[in-house]
Amino acid sequence: MKWEVVIGLEVHTQLSTQSKIFSAASTAFGAEPNRQACAVDIALPGVLPVLNRGAVERAIQFGLAIGARINRKSIFARKNYFYPDLPKGYQISQFELPIVEGGTLTIQVGDYEKTINLTRAHLEEDAGKSLHEDFHGSTGIDLNRAGTPLLEIVSEPEMRSSAEAVAYAKALHGLVTWLGICDGNMQEGSFRVDANVSVRPLGQKEFGTRREIKNLNSFKFLQQAIDYEVQWQIEQIEDGNKIVQATVLFDPASGTTRMMRTKEDAHDYRYFPDPDLLPLHVSDEWIERVKAGLPELPSAKKARFSEQYGLSAYDAGVLTSSKAMSGYFEAAVGAGAEGKATANWLMGEVSATLNRDEKDIGDCPIAPASLAGLLKRIADNTISNKIAKEVFAAMWAGEGEADAVIEAKGLKQVTDSGAIEKIIDEVLAANAAMVEEYRSGKEKVFGALVGQAMKASKGKANPAQVNELLKKKLSS
Repeated sequence: MKWEVVIGLEVHTQLSTQSKIFSAASTAFGAEPNRQACAVDIALPGVLPVLNRGAVERAIQFGLAIGARINRKSIFARKNYFYPDLPKGYQISQFELPIVEGGTLTIQVGDYEKTINLTRAHLEEDAGKSLHEDFHGSTGIDLNRAGTPLLEIVSEPEMRSSAEAVAYAKALHGLVTWLGICDGNMQEGSFRVDANVSVRPLGQKEFGTRREIKNLNSFKFLQQAIDYEVQWQIEQIEDGNKIVQATVLFDPASGTTRMMRTKEDAHDYRYFPDPDLLPLHVSDEWIERVKAGLPELPSAKKARFSEQYGLSAYDAGVLTSSKAMSGYFEAAVGAGAEGKATANWLMGEVSATLNRDEKDIGDCPIAPASLAGLLKRIADNTISNKIAKEVFAAMWAGEGEADAVIEAKGLKQVTDSGAIEKIIDEVLAANAAMVEEYRSGKEKVFGALVGQAMKASKGKANPAQVNELLKKKLSS
């Protein structure tokens, strides 16, 4: 039987406010346990929550960026459940009337685009953290995160593979960091993904029973967890077993998921409006002010890059995957580099070297203007693309600007026709058998002769001139 995968993601995005959503306690990461949990966060008797305006504004920014409806009135509710790191015995969240409803996000998956519909995005507070590793026979509770502002972003179940889920999560991560509403640090828990996964026979309209994989904090783990869960569910069904709705955890060490608890439905949480918080009213004027302050969005910049620089949709998508990458590209082009060449180098040599050194584009040791200087020397035939990679490596190592490296290492390209012709004559004389093979119709040896000429010039000869002059010599 052929199976179809159905995936929906719930992403908990920590908002970039300096204080918590209902108190003045700090949201800074890394404090000693329980040093940033105030009376409101730990629910001491008599305290009252006060909504953080900055959290609301960031939610509005996100809603506008995805073309969603901003509800002029939204309600905070109490989500009731017991857990040791939830001091109140309930979480303040939004249920029936969230601040953001609808919206879309377009993703690039390989060579195709797909638009994912969003269900909602709602404001809520984070819980504390249970610590198990350093305690023998007991659990430590750190309430520093309690009350941290979150925007939970819920997609429709429209993704059909782990690749689409990862592309969606990356696009969402790129957008919230682009807007500056989240720092996107997955290691610190600022961007956490829950994946709802089910399978159904191909062609069936009804959804299968879903299992929710909780708290995935890397794109790699997201893909691994979904792939394992899909295969597990298919095997269970084909063996005659039923899938039970459940919450599961992913173990990166074994690459497997394991059940944590059977999955609750909404009615199990006994939602009701929080009596300590008035309904949130968002005025048209407030929305217009936020809209006026939005930066150029990734989708608009992607379209502009394609039109302005003649880039493919894929190339423009990669360059606008983060604000830092698009900024680097525009700075390099602004310093005189050609658009397509800059795109090729950023997606090729620059990205490969960043990955090798485990760096982000913001930590690139070669400034945009310096890369532009290198690309200018390729464009004016001072160096070849091959030699440019050697220059690039030296620049990365801190040996100076492109011109200085070219001069110090004597890498300037040979463009003198007479000098190149002399090299070709010597190569042809030394490879008479290959010359005869070429002239008898074996054109594949032409590449070998070009290689010999480039080797003889120590890579400095202009490749285009070598090809042109060699063809003339062989046809004469």
